[in-house]
Amino acid sequence: MSQPEKSSGLFQEPIAEESLRSALAKEQQKLEEERRDFEREKKEFYFRKKMEEKRLAEENRLFQMKWKVLEGELRDLAKEKQDVAVEKERYCQKDECSHFTFSGSTVEAEMFFSGVCDELALKKRYKELIKIYHPDNLAGDTVTLQMINKTYDFLKKQFSA
Repeated sequence: MSQPEKSSGLFQEPIAEESLRSALAKEQQKLEEERRDFEREKKEFYFRKKMEEKRLAEENRLFQMKWKVLEGELRDLAKEKQDVAVEKERYCQKDECSHFTFSGSTVEAEMFFSGVCDELALKKRYKELIKIYHPDNLAGDTVTLQMINKTYDFLKKQFSA
């Protein structure tokens, strides 16, 4: 009986070695799969990062373009407001300030809507004046806006007739 025990003990060592090798091979295979997954995730991350950087660069470029347009518009509005103020002062110096009433006088029409010859030009100029003098703007003026509205209504009736 001692021989079968010795022989069975000898057979157990190769079986244990094979199971260890098999387990080791499975672990190596699992590690290799994890490495491939990691590499794939890394590539996806860098791709997303690159795409996000491109998106941000494009967004920044568009913002800069919009900013330049807004700065230009602001300069134009400031110049128009200054021109209107100079023209208003000129009329006041001619001692015609009494005509600046809400009746829609010709002086108001000349001052705010000078050069307007048809209804389309009237509407365009009105929108420009609203941009300048609306009370929500930093330099907006309620009284002037009311005067502009009255003059616009007066001239609109004249062009419609």
